[in-house]
Amino acid sequence: MKEELRHLFGNIDIYLFDQLLKGTYDDCRSVLDAGCGQGRNAGYFLRSGYQVYGVDSSADNIARIKQMAAPFSDSSSEENFRTGLVENLPFNDEKFDLVISSAVLHFASNAGHFEEMLNSMWRVIRPGGYLFCRLASDIGIENLVRSIGDGRYILPDESERFLVNQEMLLRFTKELGATLHEPIKTTNVQNLRSMTTWCLRKLE
Repeated sequence: MKEELRHLFGNIDIYLFDQLLKGTYDDCRSVLDAGCGQGRNAGYFLRSGYQVYGVDSSADNIARIKQMAAPFSDSSSEENFRTGLVENLPFNDEKFDLVISSAVLHFASNAGHFEEMLNSMWRVIRPGGYLFCRLASDIGIENLVRSIGDGRYILPDESERFLVNQEMLLRFTKELGATLHEPIKTTNVQNLRSMTTWCLRKLE
């Protein structure tokens, strides 16, 4: 059973897996992984016949995910995976049913950069489509992080991240004209870091 699950889902983000189990994305056919890395979240969608796209700043990562996608050429062409920046996605408006942003937004260099990435992803989601985000936050560790300015913090594990909080996420949800289709959920990892899941749907 373990090997069957690993073959089907690979090393997919566990909270993205949760949305798949709930059937949230059953009607989605086109998926963009924005900041796709080497494709940990793409495997399931490729094997399941989705039209899968990916953008990453690393040419090496894009080369790896193209290799992964090659056996599924009917669902994803080589041109679907491109070297580029999340804040300047090379796709038309309202192209995708689902955009995935897993452990990407907390690498924003400042508040303006964060908003550029968020707005770029939101632009390419069709009305009725979804944005799945996992990102670092200060939720539950507010007194343990140290600000270094413009939204960036030193965490107790000594990593440096752009951090959000619940108030910010609710504000951005409203500004985007989005709805939360799941409550905001945060995992606190032994007070060393907190990772928050933010699931949005674009109004039709």
